[in-house]
Amino acid sequence: MGRRNLILGVDVGTTKVAAVVGEPLEDGRTSVVGVGTSASRGIRKGVVVDIEATVRAVAEAVEKAERMAGARIRSAYVAIAGSHLGSTNNRGVVAVAREDREITAQDVERVMEAARVVSIPPDREIVHVIPRQFVVDGNDGIRDPVGMLGVRLEVEAHIVTGSITSIQNLLRSVYRAGLEVEEVVVSSLASAEAVLLPAEKDLGAVVMDLGGGTCDLAVFSGGSLFFTSTLPVGGEHITGDVAVGLRTPIPQAEKIKVERGLARAELASEAAMVDIPSLAGQEPRQVSERVLAEIIYPRVQEIFSLVGREIKRSGFPGLIPGGVVVTGGAAQLRGLTDVGAAELGLPVRLGVPEEVCGLDDIVGNPAFSTGVGLLRYAARARGEAAAGGRTSGARSALSRLAAWLKEMI
Repeated sequence: MGRRNLILGVDVGTTKVAAVVGEPLEDGRTSVVGVGTSASRGIRKGVVVDIEATVRAVAEAVEKAERMAGARIRSAYVAIAGSHLGSTNNRGVVAVAREDREITAQDVERVMEAARVVSIPPDREIVHVIPRQFVVDGNDGIRDPVGMLGVRLEVEAHIVTGSITSIQNLLRSVYRAGLEVEEVVVSSLASAEAVLLPAEKDLGAVVMDLGGGTCDLAVFSGGSLFFTSTLPVGGEHITGDVAVGLRTPIPQAEKIKVERGLARAELASEAAMVDIPSLAGQEPRQVSERVLAEIIYPRVQEIFSLVGREIKRSGFPGLIPGGVVVTGGAAQLRGLTDVGAAELGLPVRLGVPEEVCGLDDIVGNPAFSTGVGLLRYAARARGEAAAGGRTSGARSALSRLAAWLKEMI
């Protein structure tokens, strides 16, 4: 169809699988040309629990996106989430190789490899090694040392690890759906690519990707990733509270939450009534919007309380001027950002994909932040690779794992 630089991003979430096809433009924007979604029935809290169901969901979403884009795509960037993910920080140090002391891309690659030498359990694998800052002869705060002069090169790196079996099951599901996996990307990191402004990254900000089964956090400072974490709570827990509180089936509770739900009772009206489909054998009834909001509020407050604890646990020094950017499908609950601001004592805004053209009426929505972010991440990674720049340091390890899985399948 004339497009040679199409990228496919696949977000395998707890409640839905979203496939997004796009191409990077010269002006820095992303043109989205295909979108597909399907109900996710094989994922629980971000982890594959039913491979066959996950394969069907991935294949369905990708087929819809390819049909809309008018192209067949063989490989994808895949988002990964789940409470099995963990993170740590490590430092790597090398001597500059060249006699004239000029730092090259090879020196950067060597120091990144040195940083990834960290003790992790045998059942875990490194997903990302992301530089927080470089230090040249004791001078810190350097983002790109290539071309500088120095004798000693150091890097402070953020390392994200995950359960090998969880990664394998995700990769296996994608392969069996007919796709190669170019790279696995942590969900919150992908979302940050779509919704976070450069100024927010520099000042210090938190991306909170609130999905169906998990809440993925990424803390940025000085333009780099500082901390990542995943909480096993999400929109499904709010839906469950509504189902129990109103004594109605889960599908109806989800519909009520989406259409009439409010996170703050102050925004609700006693006069506005909500129709409640009841369980078998019971008469349908009505409750006020305020009653519904009073069911939802405690869970939302709890989620932000847990987020606040994670931010403190991150060891982030000082304030977070950029505040918290909430995105993900469950972030669309009315009043949610107000509760977050009150609970965290920080500015909280709703994050939607920025700098998107094409199908922006569809993907300009928090539910597609991870999918669009995968396209942005892929475009940047390909640009760095074409320019001979540094890599994440983890791609080689995951590539070996992916190659082994492909042979097994």
